[in-house]
Amino acid sequence: MTIVLAYSGGLDTSVILTWLKETYQAEVVAFSADLGQEEDWEAVRRKALATGASQVVIKDLKEEFVTEYVFPAFRANAAYEQSYLMGTSLARPIIAKHQVLVAEETGAGAVSHGATGKGNDQVRFELTYMALNPGLKIIAPWRDWDLTSRTALIDYARDHGIPIPVTPARPYSSDANLLHISYEGGILEDPWREPPEDMYQMTAAPEKAPDRPETVEIAFAQGDPVAVNGEPLSPAALLARLNEIGGRHSVGRVDLVENRYVGMKCRGVYETPGGTLIQTAHRALESLTLDREVMHLRDSLIPRYAELVYYGYWFSPERELLQKLIDESQQRVSGLARLKLYKSGVQVTGRKSDHSLYREDFATFETDQVYRQKDAEGFIRLNGLRLRIRHMVNKG
Repeated sequence: MTIVLAYSGGLDTSVILTWLKETYQAEVVAFSADLGQEEDWEAVRRKALATGASQVVIKDLKEEFVTEYVFPAFRANAAYEQSYLMGTSLARPIIAKHQVLVAEETGAGAVSHGATGKGNDQVRFELTYMALNPGLKIIAPWRDWDLTSRTALIDYARDHGIPIPVTPARPYSSDANLLHISYEGGILEDPWREPPEDMYQMTAAPEKAPDRPETVEIAFAQGDPVAVNGEPLSPAALLARLNEIGGRHSVGRVDLVENRYVGMKCRGVYETPGGTLIQTAHRALESLTLDREVMHLRDSLIPRYAELVYYGYWFSPERELLQKLIDESQQRVSGLARLKLYKSGVQVTGRKSDHSLYREDFATFETDQVYRQKDAEGFIRLNGLRLRIRHMVNKG
């Protein structure tokens, strides 16, 4: 039997690799996806082989991740519970997709992941497996073994000589990619406790951010960012550039308590500097280029779209249907947005587009020849008719 494991080299998957070999007497193919998390991939390969992997497959998926997962969600302005830009939620389907491809290429009959039985990631991985190759056996060690805590995993790793990056004194669970870094677990499980400043990796502390504001211009074409300060960049390079710019100004830190799909609340801390800039600029440009009713209709669907992504239904017919509607709304969302960054703040200072629906001759408070203000009287009377009738009925 051959099992393809979604492998990061962290505590959980390092222990899982050894556990799979012992429990199933199987060959384990360690699969790692480079989504921009700045790993030493050669060290990851060596560690997987030293831990017992029969083969290691590492794929550079940065451009695909940003182009086919991040940007579609940002065309929708998707944020789970209005706050979380879903860096982990968007990463899981691409990892699981390529894990399935590796299983097919190597003739493996099973796939495995390191998600716990309490979290969202188990759903995201397994729904993707089922959508793309339902014949694969799914092994979820956290739901099967008797290692019931990360402390137990640390002990197991020490007993088996597995090097680990986590210590009992600093037991953060961290997930990183080009879009964000997330932190949970350990002292962060107390929602009243402030995260330690030395935990943050992508963003400077507001107190240490530059004392002068910085202006950044982001160009869009059909809803996707394509250039920063006049320089065209590939999707992955563009997001990396905005991470750098936003990070030095402490943009994109979020500390929230969110509702997991499995039913419990959890505390998560996130850094998403580039994504925060993209979403702010995108909304600014949409304010010029989207028809009012199209915008309102699209916005009414976004909580549902965000839930689908967060819950793990990326490869579902309903998410794909919503994506088509969203993408149709973006056909004329092209132009330029200007932002001013200062001490974690992001202010829109300008936007322009050849497709702008904003007309100064209509909007002006000065004398104009295109709008009859007296017409507003009939408009208001007709819209107020039902209110007048309700009052008459209630009074009578």
